[in-house]
Amino acid sequence: MNTLITACALGLLAAPAALAQEPPADPPWNAADTYYDAERMAQARQAVQHEAGGGRRLFLRADRFELRHTNGEETALWDADIWYGGDIHRLWLKTEGDYALNSGELEEAGLEALYSRAISPFFNLQAGVGHEFQGGESYAVLGVLGLAPYWFEVDGAFQLSEDGALSAGGEVEYDILLTQRLILQPRAEADLSFEDGLETLQAGIRLRYEIRRRFAPYVGVEWTGLYGDAAQEARLAGEPDDDAAVVAGVKFWF
Repeated sequence: MNTLITACALGLLAAPAALAQEPPADPPWNAADTYYDAERMAQARQAVQHEAGGGRRLFLRADRFELRHTNGEETALWDADIWYGGDIHRLWLKTEGDYALNSGELEEAGLEALYSRAISPFFNLQAGVGHEFQGGESYAVLGVLGLAPYWFEVDGAFQLSEDGALSAGGEVEYDILLTQRLILQPRAEADLSFEDGLETLQAGIRLRYEIRRRFAPYVGVEWTGLYGDAAQEARLAGEPDDDAAVVAGVKFWF
């Protein structure tokens, strides 16, 4: 018994000294560093980072692929993007346009090629070039895309045209889960010129049902208003400067 008491007392006296010892100046990144050479550990770290998000992927999404009915006119619209890369660096292509089914004419079509760099866990900085096929105009692009607080999806950019005109555009979307598969999505989009001010404003709402997470048909309504020179050009052409459309389409990605 005396021996046990003596051992406990010595242990209590030695504990403060053990706790007071300084940790190693340069502790190993992993305990395996103690047993394996630096080259093998570097290869292992690279493999871990690759499998945990460092790989490259190809992603395609059609956010809007729909038919629109406005004042007796039918229009097919697409709004899609595709990217290739990893979590930090990506090559991003965006395309948007509409095709008038009544007249069989392509009204608008654009394509942007962008380099995308993650600047935070939720936002990407994007820069590149774009081209409007109907107007034959090219422009430089600088923008951001990401998920704002409270889960608002944001996509906005500045455009500098060949003749030096500066403009900007942006859109905001928000998903309201009515059920796990039935989702209500308000959406707003605006375009403005730094010379003439606000040009177009769109606001709409879509109700989609996710048959699968990657495939969701939807219906909705959307209002579009024209302002400034855009509104004046529409009136001169005998067209209204605002209208409402009923839309039906599908959202998909893979």
